[in-house]
Amino acid sequence: MEMRMTTFPDVSISTERLVLRPFEDADVPALTEMMNDELVTAWTPAPHPYTPADSEAWVRATAPAERSEGRGIVFAVTEFLTQRLVGIVQLQHTNWRTLSTEAAYVTAPWARGEGYATESLLAVAQWLFRDQHFERLELRTAADNTASQQVAQKIGCISEGVLRNAWIARTQTEDGGWTDIRTDLIVWSLLPEDLEGAADQFADAGYASFTDWN
Repeated sequence: MEMRMTTFPDVSISTERLVLRPFEDADVPALTEMMNDELVTAWTPAPHPYTPADSEAWVRATAPAERSEGRGIVFAVTEFLTQRLVGIVQLQHTNWRTLSTEAAYVTAPWARGEGYATESLLAVAQWLFRDQHFERLELRTAADNTASQQVAQKIGCISEGVLRNAWIARTQTEDGGWTDIRTDLIVWSLLPEDLEGAADQFADAGYASFTDWN
Protein backbone atom coordinates (compact mmCIF):
# COMPACT_ATOMS: atom_id res chain seq x y z
CA MET A 1 0.00 0.00 0.00
CA GLU A 2 1.39 3.39 -0.98
CA MET A 3 1.64 5.89 1.88
CA ARG A 4 0.72 9.52 1.35
CA MET A 5 3.44 11.85 2.57
CA THR A 6 2.44 13.81 5.65
CA THR A 7 4.07 16.89 7.13
CA PHE A 8 4.09 18.59 10.50
CA PRO A 9 2.33 21.98 10.67
CA ASP A 10 4.47 25.11 10.55
CA VAL A 11 4.19 26.10 14.21
CA SER A 12 5.90 27.78 17.13
CA ILE A 13 5.83 26.33 20.65
CA SER A 14 6.05 28.48 23.78
CA THR A 15 6.97 27.76 27.39
CA GLU A 16 7.41 30.27 30.20
CA ARG A 17 11.10 30.74 29.34
CA LEU A 18 11.44 29.65 25.72
CA VAL A 19 10.04 30.06 22.24
CA LEU A 20 10.62 27.27 19.73
CA ARG A 21 10.17 28.58 16.20
CA PRO A 22 11.42 28.16 12.63
CA PHE A 23 14.95 29.40 11.92
CA GLU A 24 15.41 32.89 10.47
CA ASP A 25 18.27 34.61 8.63
CA ALA A 26 18.98 36.65 11.76
CA ASP A 27 19.98 33.40 13.53
CA VAL A 28 22.99 32.80 11.26
CA PRO A 29 25.71 34.43 13.44
CA ALA A 30 24.56 32.75 16.68
CA LEU A 31 24.07 29.41 14.91
CA THR A 32 27.59 29.56 13.48
CA GLU A 33 29.08 30.28 16.90
CA MET A 34 27.08 27.52 18.59
CA MET A 35 27.92 24.86 16.01
CA ASN A 36 31.66 25.50 16.37
CA ASP A 37 31.57 24.59 20.07
CA GLU A 38 33.85 21.67 20.96
CA LEU A 39 31.06 19.48 22.35
CA VAL A 40 28.91 20.04 19.27
CA THR A 41 31.86 19.11 17.07
CA ALA A 42 32.54 16.00 19.16
CA TRP A 43 29.02 14.57 19.27
CA THR A 44 27.27 15.67 16.07
CA PRO A 45 27.99 15.08 12.37
CA ALA A 46 27.98 18.83 11.68
CA PRO A 47 30.75 20.14 9.41
CA HIS A 48 33.85 21.45 11.16
CA PRO A 49 34.69 24.24 11.01
CA TYR A 50 31.07 25.32 10.70
CA THR A 51 30.97 28.38 8.46
CA PRO A 52 28.41 31.15 7.96
CA ALA A 53 27.68 29.52 4.59
CA ASP A 54 26.83 26.29 6.42
CA SER A 55 24.46 28.21 8.70
CA GLU A 56 22.80 29.95 5.76
CA ALA A 57 22.26 26.62 4.02
CA TRP A 58 20.75 25.19 7.21
CA VAL A 59 18.42 28.15 7.80
CA ARG A 60 17.29 28.65 4.20
CA ALA A 61 17.24 25.11 2.79
CA THR A 62 18.03 22.15 5.05
CA ALA A 63 15.81 22.95 8.04
CA PRO A 64 12.73 24.01 6.03
CA ALA A 65 13.05 20.94 3.80
CA GLU A 66 12.87 18.61 6.80
CA ARG A 67 9.28 19.74 7.33
CA SER A 68 8.17 20.34 3.76
CA GLU A 69 9.45 16.95 2.59
CA GLY A 70 7.86 15.07 5.48
CA ARG A 71 10.98 13.92 7.32
CA GLY A 72 10.36 15.90 10.52
CA ILE A 73 10.57 19.45 11.82
CA VAL A 74 13.34 21.75 13.08
CA PHE A 75 12.92 24.28 15.89
CA ALA A 76 15.21 27.15 16.76
CA VAL A 77 15.05 27.31 20.58
CA THR A 78 15.21 30.90 21.82
CA GLU A 79 14.92 32.68 25.16
CA PHE A 80 11.54 34.33 25.53
CA LEU A 81 12.91 37.52 27.13
CA THR A 82 16.12 38.06 25.15
CA GLN A 83 15.28 36.18 21.92
CA ARG A 84 18.82 34.78 22.09
CA LEU A 85 19.40 31.43 20.35
CA VAL A 86 19.53 28.69 23.00
CA GLY A 87 19.79 25.66 20.76
CA ILE A 88 18.08 23.33 18.30
CA VAL A 89 15.46 20.62 18.67
CA GLN A 90 14.93 18.51 15.57
CA LEU A 91 12.47 15.71 14.87
CA GLN A 92 13.82 13.45 12.13
CA HIS A 93 13.39 10.03 10.49
CA THR A 94 9.63 10.35 11.00
CA ASN A 95 7.49 7.30 10.25
CA TRP A 96 3.96 8.47 9.52
CA ARG A 97 2.51 4.96 9.51
CA THR A 98 3.74 4.05 13.00
CA LEU A 99 3.52 7.66 14.23
CA SER A 100 7.06 7.61 15.56
CA THR A 101 9.97 10.00 15.18
CA GLU A 102 13.48 10.61 16.50
CA ALA A 103 14.59 13.70 18.42
CA ALA A 104 18.01 15.32 18.22
CA TYR A 105 19.09 18.41 20.13
CA VAL A 106 21.94 20.87 20.54
CA THR A 107 22.39 23.47 23.29
CA ALA A 108 24.60 26.56 23.06
CA PRO A 109 27.55 26.57 25.53
CA TRP A 110 26.34 29.67 27.37
CA ALA A 111 22.89 28.11 27.94
CA ARG A 112 23.97 24.78 29.43
CA GLY A 113 23.06 23.96 33.01
CA GLU A 114 19.82 25.96 32.91
CA GLY A 115 17.48 23.07 32.07
CA TYR A 116 16.77 24.47 28.62
CA ALA A 117 17.34 21.21 26.73
CA THR A 118 14.96 19.36 29.05
CA GLU A 119 12.38 22.13 28.90
CA SER A 120 12.40 22.37 25.12
CA LEU A 121 12.30 18.60 24.58
CA LEU A 122 9.41 18.19 27.02
CA ALA A 123 7.50 20.94 25.23
CA VAL A 124 8.05 19.26 21.87
CA ALA A 125 7.10 15.86 23.29
CA GLN A 126 3.84 17.20 24.70
CA TRP A 127 3.01 18.87 21.40
CA LEU A 128 3.93 15.70 19.50
CA PHE A 129 1.82 13.37 21.63
CA ARG A 130 -1.14 15.57 22.53
CA ASP A 131 -1.54 17.69 19.42
CA GLN A 132 -0.06 15.48 16.69
CA HIS A 133 -1.22 12.19 18.26
CA PHE A 134 2.13 10.44 17.87
CA GLU A 135 2.83 7.20 19.73
CA ARG A 136 6.62 7.10 20.10
CA LEU A 137 9.57 9.48 20.41
CA GLU A 138 13.06 8.01 20.12
CA LEU A 139 16.43 9.44 21.14
CA ARG A 140 19.88 8.07 20.44
CA THR A 141 22.85 9.20 22.52
CA ALA A 142 26.53 8.35 22.11
CA ALA A 143 27.79 6.05 24.87
CA ASP A 144 30.09 8.68 26.41
CA ASN A 145 27.76 11.65 25.96
CA THR A 146 26.55 11.69 29.56
CA ALA A 147 25.00 15.17 29.36
CA SER A 148 22.70 14.08 26.54
CA GLN A 149 21.82 10.91 28.42
CA GLN A 150 20.85 12.95 31.49
CA VAL A 151 18.45 15.00 29.37
CA ALA A 152 16.83 11.80 28.07
CA GLN A 153 16.39 10.54 31.63
CA LYS A 154 14.97 13.85 32.89
CA ILE A 155 12.17 13.89 30.31
CA GLY A 156 11.20 10.35 31.31
CA CYS A 157 12.77 8.28 28.53
CA ILE A 158 13.33 4.56 28.98
CA SER A 159 16.65 3.05 27.88
CA GLU A 160 15.94 0.22 25.44
CA GLY A 161 19.42 -1.04 24.63
CA VAL A 162 22.68 -0.39 22.82
CA LEU A 163 23.47 -0.21 19.12
CA ARG A 164 27.06 -1.40 19.10
CA ASN A 165 29.64 0.50 17.07
CA ALA A 166 26.83 2.42 15.37
CA TRP A 167 28.03 6.04 15.50
CA ILE A 168 31.02 8.10 14.51
CA ALA A 169 31.99 10.76 17.04
CA ARG A 170 35.06 12.99 16.98
CA THR A 171 37.89 13.55 19.43
CA GLN A 172 40.59 16.18 19.51
CA THR A 173 44.15 15.25 18.61
CA GLU A 174 47.32 16.55 20.26
CA ASP A 175 47.84 19.09 17.50
CA GLY A 176 44.39 20.58 18.06
CA GLY A 177 42.71 18.86 15.15
CA TRP A 178 39.89 16.33 15.15
CA THR A 179 39.75 12.65 14.30
CA ASP A 180 36.83 10.27 13.92
CA ILE A 181 36.18 7.54 16.49
CA ARG A 182 33.55 4.81 16.46
CA THR A 183 31.22 4.49 19.43
CA ASP A 184 28.06 2.78 20.63
CA LEU A 185 24.64 4.41 20.67
CA ILE A 186 22.18 4.10 23.54
CA VAL A 187 18.57 3.97 22.33
CA TRP A 188 15.91 5.72 24.44
CA SER A 189 12.16 5.89 23.93
CA LEU A 190 9.36 8.06 25.23
CA LEU A 191 5.69 7.06 24.95
CA PRO A 192 2.67 9.24 25.76
CA GLU A 193 2.13 7.52 29.12
CA ASP A 194 5.77 8.16 30.08
CA LEU A 195 5.13 11.90 30.15
CA GLU A 196 2.91 11.63 33.20
CA GLY A 197 4.93 12.89 36.12
CA ALA A 198 7.95 14.02 34.10
CA ALA A 199 6.55 17.46 33.31
CA ASP A 200 5.20 17.87 36.84
CA GLN A 201 8.55 16.95 38.33
CA PHE A 202 10.30 19.49 36.13
CA ALA A 203 7.75 22.17 36.98
CA ASP A 204 8.31 21.50 40.69
CA ALA A 205 11.95 22.45 40.13
CA GLY A 206 10.80 25.94 39.16
CA TYR A 207 10.62 25.64 35.39
CA ALA A 208 7.77 25.94 32.95
CA SER A 209 4.57 24.00 32.68
CA PHE A 210 4.50 22.90 29.08
CA THR A 211 0.92 23.65 28.18
CA ASP A 212 1.06 26.64 25.84
CA TRP A 213 1.74 26.19 22.15
CA ASN A 214 0.35 27.82 19.05
